[in-house]
Formats: sequence, C-alpha cells, structure tokens
Amino acid sequence: MDTVEKIVEDFASDIAMSPFSSGTRLRDMIRAIRACKTAAEERAVVRRECAAIRTAISENEPELRHRNMAKLMFIHMLGYPTHFAQMECLKLIAAAGYPEKRVGYLGLMLLLDERQEVLMLVTNSLKQDLNHPNQFIVGLALCALGNICSAEMARDLSPEVERLMRSREVNTKKKAALCSIRIVRKVPDLAENFMALAASLLKEKHHGVLISAIQLCTELCKASKDALEYLRKNCIEGLVRILRDVSNSSYAPEYDVSGIADPFLHIRVLKLMRILGQGDADCSEYMNDILAQVATKTESNKNAGNAILYECVQTIMGIEATSGLRVLAINILGRFLSNRDNNIRYVALNMLMRAIAVDVLAVQRHRTTILECVKDADASIRKRALELVFLLVNDTNVKPLTKELIDYLSIADPDFKGDLTEKLCSIVEKFSQEKLWYLDQMIKVLSLAGNHVKDDVCHALIVVLSNGSELQGYSVRSLYKALQAYGKQGSLVRVAVWCIGEYGEMLVNNVGMLDGEEPVMVTESGAVDAVEIALNRHSADATTGAMCLVALLKLSSRFPSTSERVKQIVARNKENVVLELQQRSIEFSSIIQRHQSIRSSLLERMPVLDEASYLVKRATATQATISADKLAPTVAPGGLKLPNGVAKPTSAPLADLLDLSSDGAPASTTTSTTTPNGFLQDLLGIGGVSTGTTGVPSIASTDILMDLLSIGSSPSQNGTPGQESKPVHAVPEAIDLLGSLSSTTSVSETKPTHLVSQDMDLLDGLSSSTSVSGLEKTVHPSITAFQSATLKITFDFKRQPGNPRETTIHATFTNLTSSTYTDFIFQAAVPKFIQLKLDPASGNTVPANGNGSVTQGLNVTNNQQGQKPLAMRIRMSYKVNGEDRLEQGQVSNFPSGL
Repeated sequence: MDTVEKIVEDFASDIAMSPFSSGTRLRDMIRAIRACKTAAEERAVVRRECAAIRTAISENEPELRHRNMAKLMFIHMLGYPTHFAQMECLKLIAAAGYPEKRVGYLGLMLLLDERQEVLMLVTNSLKQDLNHPNQFIVGLALCALGNICSAEMARDLSPEVERLMRSREVNTKKKAALCSIRIVRKVPDLAENFMALAASLLKEKHHGVLISAIQLCTELCKASKDALEYLRKNCIEGLVRILRDVSNSSYAPEYDVSGIADPFLHIRVLKLMRILGQGDADCSEYMNDILAQVATKTESNKNAGNAILYECVQTIMGIEATSGLRVLAINILGRFLSNRDNNIRYVALNMLMRAIAVDVLAVQRHRTTILECVKDADASIRKRALELVFLLVNDTNVKPLTKELIDYLSIADPDFKGDLTEKLCSIVEKFSQEKLWYLDQMIKVLSLAGNHVKDDVCHALIVVLSNGSELQGYSVRSLYKALQAYGKQGSLVRVAVWCIGEYGEMLVNNVGMLDGEEPVMVTESGAVDAVEIALNRHSADATTGAMCLVALLKLSSRFPSTSERVKQIVARNKENVVLELQQRSIEFSSIIQRHQSIRSSLLERMPVLDEASYLVKRATATQATISADKLAPTVAPGGLKLPNGVAKPTSAPLADLLDLSSDGAPASTTTSTTTPNGFLQDLLGIGGVSTGTTGVPSIASTDILMDLLSIGSSPSQNGTPGQESKPVHAVPEAIDLLGSLSSTTSVSETKPTHLVSQDMDLLDGLSSSTSVSGLEKTVHPSITAFQSATLKITFDFKRQPGNPRETTIHATFTNLTSSTYTDFIFQAAVPKFIQLKLDPASGNTVPANGNGSVTQGLNVTNNQQGQKPLAMRIRMSYKVNGEDRLEQGQVSNFPSGL
C-alpha cells in the first residue's frame, strides 16, 4: 500500500507543477485520513472529500479533475465506492495533454474492469491514442488495453496492436507484445495473426522484448495447436540461440542477479522449450546439447542459479530427452536434497516423485539421502520424503528400507508417527514374501506405535496368524514378550490378548519352537496375569476390555486350574459402567459356574479364517469407503446421515473378532448397537436359532431379552411415565442364561408392557428351534408409488398399533430398461405436518431389465393422522452410460388411515 501511495503522491507532484493543479490537497487528505483514530472518523473524512468531488464534477471544473481523480484512486484503494466518477476517467483520457491522460488511464485501470458497460465508450479514445505520434501516450494506451481489454475491444483494436509490434521503439514493441497476450487470451481465434510477429520478435537483442515475446509464444502454444506446430518449426533455433547467448554472456550490470545473467530470461526460455519439446522427438533432440550445457555450467551456490537448474530439470523431464540427460537432471535433484534451504529440498522431493515414472533406477541411487529427509525437522519435508520412500520400495530393497523406517519409528515425533506407521504397514503387507518376516515386522510396529495402527491392519495380522499354523506358537510367544514390554500400545494389546486366548496352551508349553528361538517360561497363572493386567490398564476401551474377557473365558477352558481365579476377575466387571462389559461379565460368569459340561465345546479355538475371502472383502470395503468419501454426508439434527445409495459401514474388523455381529446377517439400521440375542448367538456359534415371526423389529427382540435378563426396560414398561428405572449391576439369582439344553422355549408377547415373569434360559431349546414372536404390526397393501417407461417404485407399509402416527415404508426401485443405472439417489419431500427419515439405500446401482432391485426404508410420522392423509413428492437421479438422468413425481395414492 505504501508503494501505491507513493505513486499517487508522485502524481500529485506532477499535478502541482501543472497549470491545472491547485496545490497539495491530496497530501492533506491522506494526512487527515491517517490521523483518524476510529473507523467512524475515517468514514466521515472520506464522505466529506467525496461530497467535495461530486460538487466539482457537477460544476464541471476541468482544472480540478487531476487532483480529484488522484484523490478518488486513493479512496478506491481504501475500499470505498467511487463509481460516481467513472466518466471523469474518460474525460481525462480524451484530453490532449500527457499528464491528464496518464491520470485518466491509471484511473481507468483502477476504477473500472472489463465488465463495466461504460468501458465501451473508451474504445475510440484508445484507438486514437494507439495511433498517436507520442510514444509515451501510445504506451499508456497499450498498458490500459493489456489490463482491461474485453473480447469486443480485442477484436476492434487488434490491427493497431499488430502494427505497433513492428515499431522501431523498443518500449512500444515490448508493451505491444504484452498487450497481445491479453488479446489472445480473450479471443483465441486471433492467435494466428500473432504467430509470425512473435517469431520475429525472438530475433531482438533487448531482453525486455525477448521476455515479452517468449511469454507471447507460450500463450500462443496454449491457445492453438496450429500455433504450437508453427512455433516448433520456426522458433526452436532462435530459443537455443537465446539460451546459449545469455548463458555465455559476460557481466552486464542491468541484467545481473547475484552473478547470474538474467535468470528471468533463462527461466522463460526453458519453460517455452518444455512446451515445444513435449511429445516431439525432433525438437527434443535439438535441445539436448544446450540443456546439458545449462545443467552443468550454472552455479548452484546462488538462489538464482538453483532456480535455473530446477527449471532446467523440469524441462529435461518434460521433453523426450536422452537417458543420460535424465540421469544428469536427477543427480541435480539429489544435490538439492543436501541443500540447507528447506524450500529447495521440498521442490526436489516433489520433482523426484514425478521422476520415478521416468527413471526409477536413477532415483534409487539417492535412496540414502531421501531416507535422511524422512528424519528432517521440517514436517512438510518429512511427509513428502516418506511418500517418496514408499514409491521407491520394491522386492529387492524392502527389508533394508523397512529396517531403517522402523528404527526411526522409535524416535519419531508423535505427530509424524501416524503417517509413518500407516506407510510402514502398507509396505510390509504389500511386499512381504514370507510370513515369518511379516509377523516380526508387524509386531515391531505394534510395539513401537500400536496406538497409531488402524483396526483393519490388526485384523489382517490376525487372519495371517489364523492361517499360519506352523507360526502360531512363535507368534503368541513374541506377542507375549512384546505385551510385557509395551503394554500401553492399544493395538498390540488387542492382538496379543486374542492370541493368548486362542493359543494359550502353546505359550505355556512352548509348542512349535523355531530353530534358534529361545523358550519362554510362562505358567498358566502367568498367562492369566498378562490378560488381567491388560484388562485393568485398558478398562476404558470397550473393545479391548471385551477381548480381554473373551480371552479369560477361553483360558479358563484351556487351563481348568485357573477357572476360579478367572471367575473372580470376570465377576468384577458385573458392575462395570460400560454395558457391553457388564453384559459379557454376567454371561461369562454363568458359563463358568453352571455349564462345565458344554464349556469346552463352546470355547473351542476359532476356525481358520479364509484369507482369500478376507482380502476380497477388505478391498471391496476400501473402494466403498473411497466412494463414500467423495459424497458429502448430510448432517441432520438426529445425527449423521449417510447419502442415499451408500450402505452403512459394517462393524469394525476387531469387533468381528469378538463376534459382535453375524457374518451372514445384515446390519440393523434402526439401532446402532447389537442386540444381546446377537451377542449370545455369535459367542456360542448358534447361527441357526430362529427368531419366530418375521417382521418383528430388533427393538422388540431387545426389549424381550432385557425382560428375560431383568436388566431394565424403558420407562413405559416400568411403572408410571417419567419414572426412571435404575441401572442393574447384577443378574438376580433366579436368572439362568444356560439352562436345560433339551427343552423348547417359546416366548410370545402381544403387548409392549407385558413382562416375562418366568425364569428363562437363553440357551434352552438348542436341540430344536427357538420361537420368539413379537409385536404384530398393522400391514397395509402395497402400492405402485411411481412408474414410468424406465423406472418403477413400489411402497410396502407396516405400522405398529402402539404408535399409529408412525409408518415404516419399504421402497423398492426396479429398472425397466436394458441399461444399468448407476449413482442412483432417491429424494423425498413432505408437508410440514409430516416428519420423514430416510434410511440408507441397499445400493446405488439398479440392475437392468428388472434383474434385481434397490431397496430403501422410510420412516414417516403423520402428526395430523386421521385429519390429513400422507402426501409426498419424490425425485430420482441416476446415470445411464455416464449421462445424468432425473425423474420426479408425486405420490398421492397412499392407503387410507396412514
């Protein structure tokens, strides 16, 4: 701002010397504005000055126009409106003298832009000034045209600019070339008019003209393919000559920058060479020698020299250069990595990442230097170097690189450990050729940065352990030792506890010893101690706590002598504030106390996990996550809503290890927690227990099981409304979770307030089907909500008698055409008296010819049920062969009574 103010004050000095000037009023205004202590005072001064200027404009005082325009430009720079004085700029431009025109053109460029209609009035004045005999007035007109030229003005004034590019005056040619850049950008069709002129300007000696001509050639290459081919044929020789001359030129003080002759011209020429040589072998061959000369002769101890070298490297990597020249360029980047300047190292890492695709072997030679950059103090350099190392890893160097990164992991900054751990896990998983090496490296990563390891990585490790029977003994011993030393790393604790629970007898008996492995002396009590310590240390983590309880339960079966102690440890969690741990503690205590005969069969070792199907499932989940991230989720007052067509994420992999959800059953969309019935079925492996009548909602099952366990219910089920039920911390002695295994249990409820008073056993009836019939729903006939030649939508309705206002709608979308619909999204709108909640759709692809369909749930609450019927407007958007389609309609044929 100070520079601009100085320019304006210089104008004021010129005005003071002019006979039309009236003194130093501009300085007085600037001084008054700077003296203001508040914004209100400043606004008052500006308003007073603007009022005075308006008065001068209305009185048409030409002797004050200079000073008023200078003041208006300063006011405009402060951010105040000055549109009322736009015509004054035109009047000053139309004046005959140079001082008036200079202020007028400056005001024109500051106060107006190409979108202003008043700009059309200045075209004629510009044309006259472009033909003026005074070269300074011509320069003013070219400068203004190059800044605010519109497409119409470009077409009208292009011939004058072409003529001026042939002028004898150096400054005029330079400004005409810069002005033509604006014209080409606005009207690319005019590019052919400037091709020959631009090529001819490359023969000039003045560096200012050369830089302007090279920039014009660059713009012509972007605007027209014909211009690109023309310049390839006619400009390569001239560019090589310019670059050779400027590289070999002697000291010239007007162009010298830190001992380098005109680095700006160097860089402009190199950029244009890169554009001309890209994809053209003949042009590239002609450039090779001069590029090698610049790369070898330019000094790298100056910042200007480094800028030229970097641009030279970019040009070499961008054209069809020889392999030797590319190696030279990559070696320059390697020298940059040893520079003290962080900016130079960062751009070198960026360029090396691009160079890997061209010559990976040349980049590999600088692997040691790149690894040192991973340990740099600058966070940006660390991250970029880590990404580069990840790209450099292959089957031959994976082991030394992994060792270096793991060694650094122990001393890395906490903020960087997350990124480093993620890359390490990816490297180990991708390039591991033997399971033993994979297990060793993953255990090291878990030990040093277990709190940064993601759950899917732990799940993948457990899948490998499950399939590697010959390494299970070694793995459980290694994890036990790591657990003793690094017990605070959450992911390590979860994997170790799982292994101890599954393969505890291998740990105690040193089964499966490898050659050179030292035995570990662990007693049965010691294994339980390790899990107990982990449970106490990570009691706040529900997942870790649940895994510890499962491991303790399995150890009680593996080591019968520890059953009593395990029972005591498990019983401590009966009053845990985490409901999941409390429930597991209650159930596991019952298994230990009352069901010795079936405990061993219930707690058998987990079957081998299918590694191939897991990898497919993980890849599919990763793709779904990437697709979901591209869509912006809508956050409603009720919580986070996923977009239509994106399925809800399944339970976390570690939760699957705990059997928190059934592999075969879809996740419930009405509640976020798994029902106790599901926990028990998964825990005991009873996948085939029937749930009785279809259509019973999961919340009903939850209520029934809560009644059976006597662990509380909703206020409407426990006495008067508004009376809160107290949390239950222990199971009454009358409840038996594992009773007779021969009887058939049938639980029937017809009212939501009915409580089961009998002592029930959730494992009764394992020899036959268990029937749980819940609340019946009122079912209305299905309707065809929408049908066109391409799409059919049907609605199925269900309603509970307890809440007649709420209706669950099951929408089915069927494709009637022979083309598959992708990116399918369903939207609905209802009146204000209706509340609508959309569940996630089952998918976003509708198969062709009705071979399958997409379904989606809608929960509708009619607050004026019985008075006003349901009404809904719907809209469906999808893609057919990449083309967007949109259909919409209104649903008015809802069944009566909804």
